[in-house]
Amino acid sequence: MNTQLVDSIVQTILALSPQERVLLEEKLFANLPYPSDSELLHLAEQGNAFEFLHDEPDLYSLEDGEAIEWT
Repeated sequence: MNTQLVDSIVQTILALSPQERVLLEEKLFANLPYPSDSELLHLAEQGNAFEFLHDEPDLYSLEDGEAIEWT
């Protein structure tokens, strides 16, 4: 591993102006792909973001309201 190169890059980045840092971030992160549906689902499941729904009462059933037709 080239630690000298990494240290040099870090020093260069720290020396950038705020506007130059914004430009650098735009160039570094511009081509990152969006996560797929399955990746988002996995993140939501693993992050327990929706665990509170387990304690919510079931307010609706399949017999409620009108059927939705998808075209």
